Amino acid sequence: MDDFVPPDDHSDIYVLGFQEIVPLNAGNVLVIEDNEPAARWLVLINQALNRPADNDTNVFQHPTSPSVDSTSSRASSSLDTSFSELTKTASGSTIFQKSSLKAIRKPFMPMQRKRLKACNCPAEMVKSSYRDACFRRPKKHADETDSSGEEEKENTRDSCGSVLSEVTSAPTARDQLKYNLIVCKQMVGIFVTVWVKKELVQHIGHLRTSCIGRGILGCLGNKGCISVSMTVHQTSFCFICSHLASGQKEGDEFRRNSDVLEIQRLTLFSRLCRRTGRRIPEKILEHDKVIWFGDLNYRIALSYEDTKRLLTENNWDALFEKDQLKIERDAGRVFKGWNEGKIYFAPTYKYSSNSDAYAGETATSNKKRRTPAWCDRILWRGDGTSQLSYYRGESRFSDHRPVCGTFIVEVEALNRKTRRRSSNADMKIGAEELLPTDKNKGKEEPAHWDSSCASPTPPDQSSTPWWRRCCYLSNHDVLAEA
Repeated sequence: MDDFVPPDDHSDIYVLGFQEIVPLNAGNVLVIEDNEPAARWLVLINQALNRPADNDTNVFQHPTSPSVDSTSSRASSSLDTSFSELTKTASGSTIFQKSSLKAIRKPFMPMQRKRLKACNCPAEMVKSSYRDACFRRPKKHADETDSSGEEEKENTRDSCGSVLSEVTSAPTARDQLKYNLIVCKQMVGIFVTVWVKKELVQHIGHLRTSCIGRGILGCLGNKGCISVSMTVHQTSFCFICSHLASGQKEGDEFRRNSDVLEIQRLTLFSRLCRRTGRRIPEKILEHDKVIWFGDLNYRIALSYEDTKRLLTENNWDALFEKDQLKIERDAGRVFKGWNEGKIYFAPTYKYSSNSDAYAGETATSNKKRRTPAWCDRILWRGDGTSQLSYYRGESRFSDHRPVCGTFIVEVEALNRKTRRRSSNADMKIGAEELLPTDKNKGKEEPAHWDSSCASPTPPDQSSTPWWRRCCYLSNHDVLAEA
């Protein structure tokens, strides 16, 4: 995780997605998915984001007790113990004794997590006829949008009871977390987590998730997506982590196009409220900012030999011209109007196990050979969004290489005194060197506010909206162990 969450990085939001986090076998697809790997990753991510204060060089952060790190270590140790106990049970009786993600994630989540899924619209913005709808969510969607009550009543003596008791043994550990987990969702092999700075949590609302299966029979979860919808202040965000149809035969790209279109058509977030003049988004494309990432599975429309030759020459431009996703986007058949950063890294698929060599180099037959491709991608849409970086990691635990994108986004906030939206985007993140150098040409020097400050809002409330940094990681994990 250190490759993607370095100690000196203090982004406001982290969105991490995994594909094939468990083998896509009949047991995981048709019966119940194994969430042991997801639980292990959850602990690892928490350890990376919530480092102890003595390892943190940011002077703007409040001191954090070492108990946070020791709590995470105890959680990891307890996880190992719990999971090893599970494996000792007879194979036929463990299938319904999988570890409970709800129990494991609870110590990392904010205390008032029910509020994340409720409306956070200011009263002045809501018509009187909609007031009850905003602050008292319709009963129709209560069950599908808020499971917090159910979580509180969970029996702590389940298969992960020891983990829960260890993590919560320190009374103040949750208060000392720098980042809170607000989303943790798994659908077979797809797993998504969203972490937010503690001081920003109070400004998150309308949190909803949606799962669309596009696998076997066009509906099972071995392929498909998990989508997350939420608002940050008055700006709506949607994150889509997907695993699209595989295959490198000619015409397989149209199946992937179909997956994208069906995901856009079928994804429907529950209706929470209605603001004056505008509804809270229910469809993907209705959001202000949208990030789509994951194993999109688009290949390179060249033979293995030609692809290998261009790879050897490091001729990325010629290789990218044959990228299926580029071809389909240029033709207007998929992701029309979306953006993607310039790719300066080698294809992320397919690698031999625990190796830096592409699998095609060691394949025993042409049938098993896979042409290298940029399967793992990050795309976005929405004004006021700029990508700061787009790169791949070099972890060897998968046949894919993970990709990461860092963004700076403009968020609309209300002036607390007038309760009016401000259109003056003077405020920006303190890390100015990360912004394009031509942004401020011909403009006065803007006021500065460091997003890593403990204050939840910039000092000058009349200068909102301000800039927030977000980091999105897509990782394709095919192993059962983190």
